[in-house]
Amino acid sequence: MSHDSAAALLDDSGIVAAIEEGKLARTRTIGGMPRTAIQFCFERAGITWNDVAHIAVARQPSGSFSRQARRAPARRAPESQDVAALRRLAGGKPDRIKTLDHHMCHAASAFYPSGFEHALIVSLDQQGDGRTGLVALGEGAHIRELDSIPSPHSLAWIYSQFTQLLGFRPRGDEHKTQWLSLVGEPEFASVLVEMFRQKPNGPPHLNPKYFRRKVNGELCFTKDFYRRLEIPAPTKQPRAPEFSDSKRANLAASLQNAVAVVLCDWLSALRAETREESLGLAGGLFLNPLLVREIEAHAGFENVLVQPAAGNEGTALGAAWLVSHENEKQPRNSSGSAPLWGPAYSNAQIKLVLDNCKATYRWLDSEDLQLSETVRLLQLGKIVAFFQGATEFGPRALGDRSLLASPWAPYVKENLNDFVKHRESFRPFALAIPEEDCAEYFRASPNARSLTTMAQANENGRKLLHGLPEGFLLPNNLVRLQVVRESDNPLFWKLLKRSGQNAPAPILVNTSFNLFGEPLVVTPRDAVRSYFCSGTDALVIGNFLLGKR
Repeated sequence: MSHDSAAALLDDSGIVAAIEEGKLARTRTIGGMPRTAIQFCFERAGITWNDVAHIAVARQPSGSFSRQARRAPARRAPESQDVAALRRLAGGKPDRIKTLDHHMCHAASAFYPSGFEHALIVSLDQQGDGRTGLVALGEGAHIRELDSIPSPHSLAWIYSQFTQLLGFRPRGDEHKTQWLSLVGEPEFASVLVEMFRQKPNGPPHLNPKYFRRKVNGELCFTKDFYRRLEIPAPTKQPRAPEFSDSKRANLAASLQNAVAVVLCDWLSALRAETREESLGLAGGLFLNPLLVREIEAHAGFENVLVQPAAGNEGTALGAAWLVSHENEKQPRNSSGSAPLWGPAYSNAQIKLVLDNCKATYRWLDSEDLQLSETVRLLQLGKIVAFFQGATEFGPRALGDRSLLASPWAPYVKENLNDFVKHRESFRPFALAIPEEDCAEYFRASPNARSLTTMAQANENGRKLLHGLPEGFLLPNNLVRLQVVRESDNPLFWKLLKRSGQNAPAPILVNTSFNLFGEPLVVTPRDAVRSYFCSGTDALVIGNFLLGKR
């Protein structure tokens, strides 16, 4: 119930529904009890509060309270207002509500859908229930805590503060810092490694020489921090110091490199200590696909799985799974299928919205016509909004709420940036490819199915992408790639296959369908508004096609 709150509903067969409150409220940041998300889950299942056996909350105020007041006189930890409100709403037996540790919920969200019989699990974020990380072992249906990363030793906090230092929005624009790192040189990486850990192969640990607490308890950088990085200290917080674009890029590259070094060394040591060959990752720090790629390549694990919804929203899944497996002793039944658990709409529901908006549309009376018309538009160089099936859970569009384009269309990146996305030129767009065709052009791990890692182009891939606009093939031959399984998203898979019949390869550009600054669209009305308020050329929504002159 902290920021990025969400709700998930689980039954004996698996996840029934899941959605973030922010998507329904049309804002990127929202906290508190996810009332609207809960209501959606109930409506999807056709149930009420009385039908719910257990209510799991991914927050444990008592844990946070005890960690922050270890030396204070013993007293009862306060119950949060959200949990108290939840008790009133749920009614009935109060013991139905179970509050669970934030990082254990992160760990559960990574382990239970992994398919691993046993694995090392690591959760890292800025702060949750009084700590910044957790190390655990998953064994069968049980998770056992091994170690904890105490506050304030958070690499996620560091990443957020650097984001602000570089002139971006902290707790929102960390992805910009990540992509900016690709165009810089890591000239200060060794300095930052010294700042971020206490000993080689050890866990994250902030060097107090470079970080101090202000009067209000918040951490900030010391004068030594600015001196070592050869940048001027800001005269007024939180204003970022002014320096050149190359300096900004080099700082971003240094940060990305240092975080990867600290984590890969530490995870390698944990692997040797636990002798585990599989690794599950969750927590906001692992929303960074460049970092995940480094861990896959250099930490030494045979298998790595990242929770697609690695941020706070994913703890809703973890909380449900924890209660099911740990409390109720239910066997694991969760698979690694695509997280398409949000609202879906029938053609009849879509038509009501289109008619209400007085939109002009064309009816596509078969799937074959739906696919052929979409491909025709893409081959003409059009940007097509594709609204199909259920809304994705998590931050990334995986083909149901996507903007699509042909990578071979003239000025495709410029058109997407200038008319729709309005974002920095250094940020890459993702490419989507069917799983069966991936190995011909790319090396990609299973995490590429949910865009949580980077792929690498092989010789054929480099030849294929060489003639495309700059930014699809990234330094070190990295590619932002979604690998699409037919079982995960049959319609999107078919579209990719159909698009490849008259193109060099079955590949499309895939980016999120939303207006600048808003979350992914959810409803048909969200889609129509975003379509008409942007430079998107066409909208394929269910079996309806909308076009612009």
